[in-house]
Amino acid sequence: AIADQEALGPDESVALDQPVFPSSPREVVEDAMERTHRWAARSLEAHTRTDQALFGIVQGGLDPELRARSARFIAGLPFDGICIGGLARDETPAERDATLDATVPLLDDDPRPRYLMGLGTPSDLLEAVHRGVDLFDSVLPARVARNAQLWVPGGRLNLRNEAFRDDPRPVQDGCPCVVCRRFSRAYLAHLFRAKELLAYRLATCHNLTFTLD
Repeated sequence: AIADQEALGPDESVALDQPVFPSSPREVVEDAMERTHRWAARSLEAHTRTDQALFGIVQGGLDPELRARSARFIAGLPFDGICIGGLARDETPAERDATLDATVPLLDDDPRPRYLMGLGTPSDLLEAVHRGVDLFDSVLPARVARNAQLWVPGGRLNLRNEAFRDDPRPVQDGCPCVVCRRFSRAYLAHLFRAKELLAYRLATCHNLTFTLD
């Protein structure tokens, strides 16, 4: 896994880990966490590129004690940043927030960036930033775009709805993305009905712009 990431050449690489669903039995979560710790040490040994950051990954499910153990273990290794993994799966938002509240304060004195893996909705991102998270990754802007869902202030539009068939307005007033500057809701609705691949591409461009904004 490390060799592949070194060959691909991203600025940031991550140690190999074993995520499990947070609802898994404690013994399953703990076994995966311990395996993740062993792989973290092996990933550090395998990593040779000095121009590429390597992040370790904290696991532990929703169990505060396991999360604390994992956070201390990963923080004790010479990684360039610390990922919080194993969330954005089958937990509730309240469970996720509680897990972050139990994990991030343990890293308060650590200057390395904190990276929450897999989280994607704009509201979830804001909650995590509020709790001290710095970096994110997610497929969600593209995933919901494939279903004709476009994020706008206060919610989302489903361009498969009949209401948008002849709607001349942009997806979002004032949005700087290529979609809102050049095309109408009606045109995007047509592309989705025609199953044109351009529909998914444009919708993803808008969702990414909205997320970054």
